[in-house]
Amino acid sequence: MVEKRFQPLARDAMAYVLAGGRGSRLKELTDRRAKPAVYFGGKTRIIDFALSNALNSGIRRIGVATQYKAHSLIRHMQRGWNFFRPERNESFDILPASQRVSETQWYEGTADAVYQNIDIIEPYGPEYMVILAGDHIYKMDYEWMLQQHVDSGAQVTIGCLEVPRMEAVGFGVMHVNEKDEIIDFVEKPADPPGIPGNPDFALASMGIYVFHTKFLIECLKRDAADPNSSRDFGKDIIPYIVKNGKAVAHRFTQSCVRSDFEREAYWRDVGTIDAYWQANIDLTAVVPELDIYDKSWPIWTYAEISPPAKFVHDDEDRRGSAVSSVVAGDCIISGASLYNSLLFTGVRANSYSKLEGAVVLPGVKVGRRAQLKNVVIDHGVTIPEGLIVGEDPELDAKRWRRTESGICLITQTMIDKLDL
Repeated sequence: MVEKRFQPLARDAMAYVLAGGRGSRLKELTDRRAKPAVYFGGKTRIIDFALSNALNSGIRRIGVATQYKAHSLIRHMQRGWNFFRPERNESFDILPASQRVSETQWYEGTADAVYQNIDIIEPYGPEYMVILAGDHIYKMDYEWMLQQHVDSGAQVTIGCLEVPRMEAVGFGVMHVNEKDEIIDFVEKPADPPGIPGNPDFALASMGIYVFHTKFLIECLKRDAADPNSSRDFGKDIIPYIVKNGKAVAHRFTQSCVRSDFEREAYWRDVGTIDAYWQANIDLTAVVPELDIYDKSWPIWTYAEISPPAKFVHDDEDRRGSAVSSVVAGDCIISGASLYNSLLFTGVRANSYSKLEGAVVLPGVKVGRRAQLKNVVIDHGVTIPEGLIVGEDPELDAKRWRRTESGICLITQTMIDKLDL
């Protein structure tokens, strides 16, 4: 690994976050919000991780392209990310699809979402562009990736995960040589190519790209002129450069940020109900794989003003308690019991109720004597008194969005349809 320069390259970079996707595998969780706006970890949103990585890496120019049901996401960024100052050569641009190129054209792909905003990017004059997906959970110092990009002379540097080879079938996979130069890019291959010297593993794309800005703009303009292009980085831009130029893989293990408590390089795509539930519940472990308490690499977010959490009642069968759980501010645990659960801001859990393996989004009210196990409860839901979830798989499947592993997603619309 190269040593960091005295003058960080991040100061001359702009981060461009692609945050327009719905995330349809999250089902009803994305009916009202884009995937990057989905709540995660007790008080943050998914997009806060990419944005925090950019800020903590030293990048002070950020653009965020939005499209699908963007109001919740835009409101969150306006509230939580409004501290950038132009007089310090900082900028934070929210870039909704707005038919700026054509009266009938929204963002047609990830590459088009950048192409349509070239006139906004160019006046800032960034030397480098860091293109990011806004829907993954990880901690990464992009400075290391920028330095590898410059030192290698690459035209594009692609962030990659080392994954067991046959687990890479759902990713774009980099076929590299001994110098990590990419010699082929294969989208969701049935037989992924292994890593030289480590054939049981493959390099899967993270959807993170570093370009020199001038070269990127040339690529985007050429792609926009191609009537056969799908206007996508993974399908069009990257394969073209791999074939006609120099592309280099950057391994996530070289730049992931880990505290003393984190043993492995942590990256999660929380794009399914099961993965979302598991990643949140993992935070309740004594030593979680992701350290969100690491003050050296804070996850910035909208820090709403809220009172502390409160636990009340101390009767034998009516005790406000939480075991191996994460409880955010403004929660009142009133004679309820929590086990291995994660509660976001403003939850009310009333007497005699029991929550086990519950991910409870903001503003939820849990009625008395409710028994909830292995659930994700959407924002603002009111759980009726005595409701039982997690004991009868057949009944749960009729009432809720139940996964094959038994996780139930509960929304207010589902509650309103109940005949109790």
